[in-house]
Parts: sequence; C-alpha cells; structure tokens
Amino acid sequence: MDFKGFWESRFGGKKEQEPEQNGHANGVANGSVRKRTSDLAVYEQFEQQARQTEVRAAAIRDGNADAIQKPLLPSFESAEMRNLAETLLRDIIRGSPDVKWESIKGLENAKRLLKEAVVMPIKYPKYFTGLLSPWKGILLFGPPGTGKTMLAKAVATECKTTFFNISASSIVSKWRGDSEKLVKVLFELARHHAPSTIFLDEIDAIISQRGEARSEHEASRRLKTELLIQMDGLTKTNDLVFVLAATNLPWELDAAMLRRLEKRILVPLPEAEARHAMFEELLPSTTSKLEVPYDTLVEKTEGYSGSDIRLVCKEAAMQPLRRLMSVLEARDELVPEEELPEVGPLKPEDIEVALRNTRPSAHLHAHRYEKFNQDYGSQILSQEQA
Repeated sequence: MDFKGFWESRFGGKKEQEPEQNGHANGVANGSVRKRTSDLAVYEQFEQQARQTEVRAAAIRDGNADAIQKPLLPSFESAEMRNLAETLLRDIIRGSPDVKWESIKGLENAKRLLKEAVVMPIKYPKYFTGLLSPWKGILLFGPPGTGKTMLAKAVATECKTTFFNISASSIVSKWRGDSEKLVKVLFELARHHAPSTIFLDEIDAIISQRGEARSEHEASRRLKTELLIQMDGLTKTNDLVFVLAATNLPWELDAAMLRRLEKRILVPLPEAEARHAMFEELLPSTTSKLEVPYDTLVEKTEGYSGSDIRLVCKEAAMQPLRRLMSVLEARDELVPEEELPEVGPLKPEDIEVALRNTRPSAHLHAHRYEKFNQDYGSQILSQEQA
C-alpha cells in the first residue's frame, strides 16, 4: 500500500477547501483553486517532496561521467521520521569542506592511516572485500588544537563524500524519544547519500562511560545504546558509510564505543619540521624586511599545538599594528581611509614579545595520550621497518 492509500484508510479522505465568496481563495486561475503548501494534506507534501531531486557527486568522480541523481530524502516509515530528517538536512549536510592534505602540516603517520582506512577503499573497492573490508569506525584522538577536525574534512574533500558534521546539539532533543530517532535517521540519511562521512566532533560529550556513579539519565543511556546499535550495523553492510570521531579525552569513552571505533589514530603535537613549515607559511620573510628566525621559533615552541603556533604568529603580527594605532590615536583628527599609512615591518623584539605572551595550552597531558596510544592506538610500520 502506498502512502496515500495508508493515510486515507487510517484518517479518511481530505476535506476539500471551499472557495471564498468573492471567488478568490488564495488566487483563482481559470476557475481552479490554488492551495497553500500548509493547506496540502501530508501525503501531498510527501509526494511533492519525493519528486524533488538533488545532484550528488560520485565518490571518486570521472570527469566525463554524468552527475548522479538521487532524491534528497529516502522513503521513511512515518511523517515524523521525515520531519526529523529534514531538520538534520538543514543543519548538517554540507558541501565539500575544501581542505587539502597539503594544507595540513606534518601528521604524516595520521594521514597515511586515514588514507589506508577511508580513501583507498573508496578509490579501489575491488581490493577491500571479505576480510579486507574497510574499517567503518575511526577515532582521532590527541591534544586540542592539533588538527583532528581538519583531517576529517580533508578525508571528505579527497573522497568527495557527503559530509555530516555532528555535535551533541545535532542529535540531542528535549523531547522524549527524539534523540534516539535522530540517531537512527542520521544513519539512514548517511546510507542513502553513500559514500558519506559522519564526523562526530567531541564524541566524549555524547558517549562517555555509561553508568558512572549511577548519576546518568535514562535518556542519555538510550541515546548511547542507539548510537552503538547503529554503528554495529555499519560493519554488517557493504555501504560506504564511515564514522570519524574526534576527542581530546579518549580515556573517558565507553569501552563498547572503543570496540566499534576499530582504527584509533593519535594526532600528536607538531614536531620540529611541522612547526618550521607552519612558521614559514604564517610569517613569510617576504612580507617584512626582517629575516624571521625560524630556527629560534621552532626551538622555543616545543610543546605548542598548531593553534598555539598560529596565535604566536598573530601576536607577532599585531605588534607593528599596535605601534601604528598608537600614532593614529594620538592625532586629534580622524585620518581618511585613503590616507592611512602602511603597517610597519616586524622587529626582532616583536617575536620575543609574542613568545612571552603566548603559552602552550595542550602540553600538560601529552604523556597520557602517548600511554593511551600504546594501549589502544593503531600503529603503522615505516618503510624502513617493513
């Protein structure tokens, strides 16, 4: 039975709208009445939306291949589930994140593991069958500000997959039972738009260890259980749906979730070579008359994350602007925009001030990440060891 037949058999036929006395009910054309969308029956809205399609790119698309035509939403068992899916579509589905591997400095081991786990199975599906079926759950863990989110976006860009950027607010609802339904709908949407990537940012806020101190709410337990069930279902299908999760607190994750996140990749603090590349990109010597002491910067930023290094460069670049602003503010009259002078060059003391004012924010727990990586992390042999 189709949706229209089901609706009429259960709720009866729809009462026709009577035109107004002046013959104009929401506009009359040739004696026919045009109805507002809000006045249409549910099944009519369902049929109209089902006819709408949206162009979705292939996984690794050939330049001469035609675009794949897919309906925006799959067929759901109820109008309620469809409404939840529309909410997720409005808030979550994004275009290509447009993050290249080359824009991420360092992290070569994490890049190789991600390409092996996600990119290669999409490019070469012939080889990843049976026992070599691709990993469906990947955990990125490490100190904050090291590039976990950028790695997930680079994967989605490389594979041209539909990217679902999920946080706790996306799947947690104040209405009883809706959180579990949102999780179920999310995975149905991901299967429908496969190949797709579900990125669960700060997953420790969603699925920390269950039943701690017996203070966990019932709704939280149901949400975690549904998420575990859906992730377990991914491993039993051939759909190219990957779950990428990121966390700064991997030791707080539930053991059942760790089992489903089969590949656990450490995203460490940047090494000296990566820090040197970051400083060269953010503080190029061509923009100032000062020869930037990259080696000194690299030496003094041991234990800094990528975000910390960016803050150091920003603080150094602000020093010439502060000197210029003090001169402009000392004047009585406002200087027209076209007469504003150029910002002066960097000085050696600017870099010293930036290093004193910006302290590392992620180095305190570095040993805990290393310990977790030794116990649960995924390693890769170098070519020299292989």
